[in-house]
Order: sequence, then structure tokens, then C-alpha cells
Amino acid sequence: MLSTQTIDVIKSTVPVLAVHGTDITKVFYKNLFSAHPELLNIFNHANQSQGRQQTALANTVYAAALHIDQLEALLPAVKQIAHKHRSLGVKEEHYPIVGEHLLGAIKEVLGDAATPEILSAWEQAYGVIASVFISVEKEMYTKAAEQPAGWDGFKDFKVVRKVRESSVITSFYLEAADGSTLPPFQPGQYITVRVSIPGKEYTANRQYSLSAAPNENYYRISVKKEADREPFGTVSTYLHDHVQAGDTIEISAPAGDFVLDTEAMSPVTFISGGVGITPFMSMLGYIANHQPSRPVSFLHGTRNKQTQAFDLEIKDHMRNIHDTTNCTLFSDEPNGYITPEFIEENMLKNSDIYLCGPVPFLEIMTKHLAQLGVEEEKIHLEFFGPAVSLSTN
Repeated sequence: MLSTQTIDVIKSTVPVLAVHGTDITKVFYKNLFSAHPELLNIFNHANQSQGRQQTALANTVYAAALHIDQLEALLPAVKQIAHKHRSLGVKEEHYPIVGEHLLGAIKEVLGDAATPEILSAWEQAYGVIASVFISVEKEMYTKAAEQPAGWDGFKDFKVVRKVRESSVITSFYLEAADGSTLPPFQPGQYITVRVSIPGKEYTANRQYSLSAAPNENYYRISVKKEADREPFGTVSTYLHDHVQAGDTIEISAPAGDFVLDTEAMSPVTFISGGVGITPFMSMLGYIANHQPSRPVSFLHGTRNKQTQAFDLEIKDHMRNIHDTTNCTLFSDEPNGYITPEFIEENMLKNSDIYLCGPVPFLEIMTKHLAQLGVEEEKIHLEFFGPAVSLSTN
């Protein structure tokens, strides 16, 4: 428990964090990797280069300061981050290292404004926040390892099939290299792929949605080949160009909280842009196999016919579902192909709406849904990469 005085001091830093939060996290990561380069084996280098990781951490620190007297309000965000940490292999022993460099970054950026009182308060607050993350993540590690056919950390999987789905997306079918069956996962979850790329000093981790319905025999990921401009597109290019059927890659057990509510039978509307379609393939497959009477509307936007993936598979699933709408829109307008009018015409009434796609796409879609009066609690969305604040103005 934090004292009232400590809480007051942390609250007093909220305006400062609003202005300098990202500056602090940029310094934090620079110093962290300088002192502990081995952590580059865990972090996504592309997210670092884009600044998304720094922004996400700054938002988390700001939210923690704002809600320091009611940390339970942060639990949904904590669980979302904890899923990513467990999938990447962040462990309890990393937290003291992070705390040391976070406090150092606060001192470096704020200078004399970071008084001993402020640094002491943040040291205490960080200890409490870290203990929450450690506790949640420890439970996730235990659950992943102790479930039937589960495992801890990374495990070798063999690529048994490689299928080109479109001009930019390729699917990889993965089976456990030791021949074991696979633990179940929730439709919408992802795995982390860890690869050692020749010529690269550190291993590279990327998280990819599982794009086939849950089954005990194989996992499927469907990867968009991004432009290879270091560090962006490094892993997707390596998978597309160099990983073939028969090769082995390492993956972590499924994780993530962007999942289909499989206990409900209420209507669902899926809205995706580009490769954001991948988690919905798992959800749609589950509904087709287990809930065929559940109404579904599947709305997808992509550039053109060449970039369209899973067309035949979607139609096949839809034939097994009694009440469906299936629309794919094509447009060269980036993120501008799904209009409020199109959504209003095709989304199901009183449905849960699932969104997935690039950040600009999510911003536009959430704005459209707000214009249509869709309740916020009905909207579920997934960020590929660290979560950021959406601008819907």
C-alpha cells in the first residue's frame, strides 16, 4: 500500500508526464539497451524504431500516475500488456532492471525538477505497479505451462505447409516438432515467432495472429510481407523468402485477450482492413464449426483483388453459418474504403463489433461507429503492436 503522501506526490507529476512522458521513455529505452543489450533479444526492434513502444510506455506511466489511488482501473490494460510480456518472455528478474533505468530517465529528463521526494515516491509506486505485473504474468506463465500439452517459453515447431494466400500474405502451417498435440487457444489469440536471422546479432520476435480455427493438430499464421527496410519487414521478409516447408521455427504458447466471446450467441460484426483479417479467420472458423446459428457479418477492406486473402475459405465458412453477410470492398484509398453508410447497411443490429487493422484504419472505423451511435462497450479492437491512443476527432 502507498501512503497518502506518496500518492499525492505521484499525482502532482501527472501534468509533467503529459508533457515529458515520451521524452522520458525515449531516454529510458536508450539507456536500458546500452546497459543491457541482451534485452534486444526480447523487444521488437521495429516498434522501437517507429517510436510506438516509447509512446505506449509513456501512456502506461501516465495512466499509472493518474490512477495511482485506484490501480484496479488499470487491470484491463495490465492484462493486455501482461499477455504480450508472457508471449515474449519478459520475466520477474527484468523488472528491477526496468525500474532502475526508468527512475534514471526521469532524473535525466527532468533534472532538478525531479526532487528526491518525487524520485522516492516513484520508486515506491513502481514497486507496487511491478508487483501487479509480476503477479499477473506469473499466473499466465503457470497456466501456459501446466495446461494439457502446454509449454513454457519457446518451443520448436515444424513448418508443414506454406501457402500463398494473396500477393502479399502467405500462411505457414505449424506442427510441434516433437509430434505432440497442441493446447487449445481462444479464437483471436496470437503467438510469438522467434527467429535467428543470418547476419543479425540478436534474435527477432514478432507476434502473429492465429488465423485458423482452434484444433489440436496445427497452428496457422498468415504473414503480410512488409517492405524490407531495416528493421521494418525484416522478419516477414525472412519468413516469406527463406522459411520453407520442413524448416523449424520457435514459437511461444498462444496469448492475447482480443478474443471471441464463445459463451455468447449474440450477433457479431467483423470489420477488418488488410492483414487485420487474420484473427477473424480464427473467429469465423470457430463459429462455423461450433455456433452455426450465430449471426455473422464479415466486412473487409483491401487494396485490390491481388491483395485479397482467404476469399474461398471465407465463403466456405459462410456456407456453414445460417445467417451471414459477407462483403469485401476494394479501394486504392488508404483506409478510406469502408464508409459509415456501408457499415450502417451491413452491420448486424445489437451486435458485438470486432475491429482489426492498421492504426489509421482503426481510427477511421471507431469514428464511423461513434457517428452511428454504437455503444463503446460493444466495440472490441486489436492493435498489431503496442497499443496507442486513437485520434477520432
